[in-house]
Amino acid sequence: MGNDVPMEELIRAAHPVLTTEQLGRLVAYGAEETVAVGDTVFESGEAAPDLIVILEGSIDLEQAATVDAPAEVIARFEANDFVGELNLLTGQRIFLTGRVAEPARVVRITQKEFRRLMAEEPDISDLLLRALVARRSKLQRTAGARGIEIIGSSLSSRALALRTFAARQQLAHTWFDCDSLDGQSLLRAAELTADDLPAVILPDAVLRNATPGILAENIGLSVPRSWGSKIVDLAVIGAGPAGLAAAMYGASEGLRTVLLEATATGGQAAASSRIENYLGFPSGLSGAELTGRAMVQAEKFGAHLYSPCRVMRLDTVDGPLRLTLDDDAMVQARSIIIATGAQYRSLPLPGWSRFEGAGIYYAATELEARACGQTAVTVVGGANSSGQAALFLAEHGASVTIAARRDELGATMSAYLVERLKAHRRVTIRTRTEVTALHGDTALAGVTLTDRASGIAVDQDCSGLFCFIGAEPSTGWLQVADAGCGASAAGAVSVDSGSGASTASIAATASELRVLTDHAGFVLTDAQIAREGDEMPEAYRLLGRAPLAYETSVPAVFAAGDVRLGSMKRVAAAVGEGASAVRSVHVALGSRT
Repeated sequence: MGNDVPMEELIRAAHPVLTTEQLGRLVAYGAEETVAVGDTVFESGEAAPDLIVILEGSIDLEQAATVDAPAEVIARFEANDFVGELNLLTGQRIFLTGRVAEPARVVRITQKEFRRLMAEEPDISDLLLRALVARRSKLQRTAGARGIEIIGSSLSSRALALRTFAARQQLAHTWFDCDSLDGQSLLRAAELTADDLPAVILPDAVLRNATPGILAENIGLSVPRSWGSKIVDLAVIGAGPAGLAAAMYGASEGLRTVLLEATATGGQAAASSRIENYLGFPSGLSGAELTGRAMVQAEKFGAHLYSPCRVMRLDTVDGPLRLTLDDDAMVQARSIIIATGAQYRSLPLPGWSRFEGAGIYYAATELEARACGQTAVTVVGGANSSGQAALFLAEHGASVTIAARRDELGATMSAYLVERLKAHRRVTIRTRTEVTALHGDTALAGVTLTDRASGIAVDQDCSGLFCFIGAEPSTGWLQVADAGCGASAAGAVSVDSGSGASTASIAATASELRVLTDHAGFVLTDAQIAREGDEMPEAYRLLGRAPLAYETSVPAVFAAGDVRLGSMKRVAAAVGEGASAVRSVHVALGSRT
């Protein structure tokens, strides 16, 4: 639920009324116990505590104390209600305590039984899911967000990365600009200096020079150190639309599924301020809203999302596929779907890196729109993402200049967007135009725009430069070997073949097991692997079959979405590819089709 939902509606959704029959089915999944005044049913700092159903009495929800505020009661739950929050699905630590206010009888539903409930009781599952999402939205908009406090400079790209991560992961948090009065007060209370920023303040820790990875580790969103030798059915790499769809369909169809995301959930799609051509949403929705819903949906069915978790290496030698992460943790899987998408391109201009996060952005969301306010901004690029960003920023009061290299926007942008841009009073379109210089001290203050045909250059004010000039496939971690086709680490793959080929015989071809890409780094799949006279990889000949749809040159390793050669580069297409790849996973693993 977005920020535009009235608080009254959030409160109603957060506290649904269970029928007597629904309550009876719900409590059947738990064990009853009696608790006294002052007892706690879960403690601040716990990861994914039990769902508590109240039969009699009441329970207070307490916000844990922080360095700048004491503990306080933020909600009370009465009989026939339940106490729980979205971390029941995400597994993250919660900084709230459930304390008994009146003598109570409760039913405690464990994580294992909660998952079974979500799978077996669709009507109760939907009711609970809506309530958990509404409660998280309510926390994000009230004092409950004090559990995670982020403080830093509004001109810091590192602080922006933290805020983006928190927003994408739907973490209830509060942002403090270190230059504001509240920010200065918090700095003194937490005994922080400018050298410690950005920082994250938790009820039980102060994280200095914080990064998304450090925050994730402290709240339980990184791969557990106790992972050990556990083997999952499916590991999905990348949490854009393709990866989220793959994780959701994989988990919903019974595959033990993990989703590994290098930065923040949503990929490029989450950076889109408005998607109006996605089927089923005639009024449109933001990319962050779409991918946020998809994340909750995947977790509802049991997928485990870990972020940020950057995959550094794919190893296929001797047994299950193995993924090595940037912290040396390892994930073992029977199958893998590569959905790493693409990385944003930047302009080769002096000062570019200095202004990233301090005026240069790769997304146009509420965060960036608030930062720019009603100032002059420039949007670079001529695709749909550029047009959507320009309209979004203009609607928030900015004066927007679109700088596009082509002669006409219509060559690369949907007609409906072009017409809206031409009609908007706060949008100026400059075709055949490039940004050729950046101006400013600590933050971007202006740009130089040059007409490619005439060579005439014009300086103009610009507090925000939004860059949408395309992206390159995120396949560097596959260790591309040459300018043509590249490869990841090679080795043997354990796949149910049905052909009599043993793992040992496939191991003999270890030097040939490579994830092939084209010259630009896009992953080759199925029919692209053997064409124009090339031979089928030896591993497939030993398996007695051709590569399945979306399967790469390594059996049981698939690719979907923007990272795949020939993909449509559309959200709907990426979702379809992620879902379709899961069907091929079932075939490769020898399970149901």
